[in-house]
Amino acid sequence: MGLFWLEHKKLWRKRIVKVCVLLCFIYIVIFGSILSFQWFGFGSSDDYTSAFGNNFDGYGMIRNSQEYALSMGEELTDETLQILVREYQRMEAAGLDKELEKTDWKIINSWLQMLYPELHDPGTYQTMISYVNPNKLTGFYERRKQAINEFLENSGQVGTEKEYLLQMEQEVEHPFRYEWVEGWSQLLGSMVADLGVVMALFLAIVLSSLFAGEWHDNTSNLVLTTKNGWGKIAFAKVLTSVAFTVEFFIILVIPSITSQLFFMGTSGWDMPIQNIKPLAIAPMNMLQAEIYEYGFALLGAIGFSGVIMFLSATVKNNVIALLLSLAFVYGPMMVAEYLPYNLQKALDLLPLVGSGTDIFRTNTFRFFGQYIWSPYLLITIPVMIGIGCMPFAIKNWSRRLKA
Repeated sequence: MGLFWLEHKKLWRKRIVKVCVLLCFIYIVIFGSILSFQWFGFGSSDDYTSAFGNNFDGYGMIRNSQEYALSMGEELTDETLQILVREYQRMEAAGLDKELEKTDWKIINSWLQMLYPELHDPGTYQTMISYVNPNKLTGFYERRKQAINEFLENSGQVGTEKEYLLQMEQEVEHPFRYEWVEGWSQLLGSMVADLGVVMALFLAIVLSSLFAGEWHDNTSNLVLTTKNGWGKIAFAKVLTSVAFTVEFFIILVIPSITSQLFFMGTSGWDMPIQNIKPLAIAPMNMLQAEIYEYGFALLGAIGFSGVIMFLSATVKNNVIALLLSLAFVYGPMMVAEYLPYNLQKALDLLPLVGSGTDIFRTNTFRFFGQYIWSPYLLITIPVMIGIGCMPFAIKNWSRRLKA
């Protein structure tokens, strides 16, 4: 344990580590959370010619949006949908642009496009919510089930696979609870979902030199003369990488959750994720989805740290170890669209390559004739890959030192 603490302190003393943690904190917490909530994500519109042309009033706008949604009732029914659309059209006709900002018009418009395609007018540039007849918006839940069936059939998910997914969907409770959805949509769709892929960059920079750095600093021969030996030191380095990953995650997540609670509170945590995407089949609410996405990021990061350790111990060059680590994560993302669909899904099982937003999709894997919903594997396989790489990292580094 003493050796672990020495390696741990050694890592945190490095200037590059402190700089990476600070930069990632600024990006994820300051820009990705606090300023996003207060300014360019949810602030009221001001200058439309500017990329960040919003006012610095996100807190008030969020509260207004939550109050407006609650005034529509706590359940999403046909009547609720009709009122939401009718009120939007009334405010738009009256030129109340500021009032429109507190509505869930983007989410509601996506519902209309998905569930009421026959009402779409291809001859207009207006959004559907602006011109659709509210009285024709009936049978929301029946249409949703029909849309899910059609989507699965069009995706080639028929037979046993379709039955498996529909059985999961049957656990979704109706009618849906309805509160302000837009905040949760952005939170789960980008704020939390992008955490892992951003962490990957800084983890690669920090951890890629943990083993390879011994060669770069010409300390490999000194390691052989220590009383602890290469085995214990290598094990301590692996533990240090895992500990740093968890600490790094905590440093980013606790302030982010605090910011979320300050701006959004707990309102809407028990809404089903189907409010964001009606075709989702997972019986999950917003809080469960957020927990899953954070768990995906943490376990994926731990898995990625194991892969970095393996690469760092296998090569003797810091730069090569860093480039290989970055290529492991970002390479598949760059070439995925050019690969067969099944290979794309397989690559998603690599640490931090997939996405926690798979909970909104119907992707499955088939093993020995049994279908498994992809999010079950996306949260387990990556960390197992990383753990499997750790013994080989110790072995490869030891072999190089002995040689």
